[in-house]
Amino acid sequence: MEKQEIYGVRAIIECIEAKQSIEKVWLLKGQASPIFKELERLLRENSVAHSYVPKERLDRFNAKNHQGAIAAISPIDFVPLESMIEKAMEKDTPPIFLLLDQITDTRNLGAIIRSASATAVDGIILPQTGSARINSDTIKTSAGAIFSIPLAKVNHLKDAIYQLQGCGIKTVGMSEKAENTVYQENISGPLALVMGSEEKGITKSTLAILDKTVKLPMLGTISSLNVSVACGAVLYEVVRQRNFT
Repeated sequence: MEKQEIYGVRAIIECIEAKQSIEKVWLLKGQASPIFKELERLLRENSVAHSYVPKERLDRFNAKNHQGAIAAISPIDFVPLESMIEKAMEKDTPPIFLLLDQITDTRNLGAIIRSASATAVDGIILPQTGSARINSDTIKTSAGAIFSIPLAKVNHLKDAIYQLQGCGIKTVGMSEKAENTVYQENISGPLALVMGSEEKGITKSTLAILDKTVKLPMLGTISSLNVSVACGAVLYEVVRQRNFT
């Protein structure tokens, strides 16, 4: 991954708090809001290189809404799948992994990562091809969560699924054609949740090797949800089953 730029005061604060390597931050002159002051404090305390520039300088970056702050960060590292699984299996709580099949929208990816971090997902697994690039939009939409959750890239999701199944981890895919809703399925144990794109869903060959498929009940006139919303709903059902039943 090439060096990235992230935009927005909150996104940069999250980046600093996650101990992500920041090369430099450019700040708009004359800002005095409390959150801007908080960013300045963190930059000083963490010895992050920064400079104050006029609006014209910031506007040269490819940012629609930089909020007066832009940072250049070092590339985000992907971890080997094997080490991700091993680390998760060492924990006292059942592991949970998230596999994303054909998720090509960068903001959806960022929103999914944010929900995954909030629900203590142990790792996100992406295919080498056919997946959204991690760029500044992804980082900003994740609200910095991308720096707090392990990411792995694999040549084929099916190989990752077989590996997870071999470790005793139940693989469950979201499909509108599933017989049971997510509320009818026990997903409180070791889990690998597979999400597909809104347009195509999970690839048929991948769907065929999963242990289970589930769906969310659609009670109104809309027949589907945004994939990041659906993912968040399922992840919080995992939280409910594990902690409140």
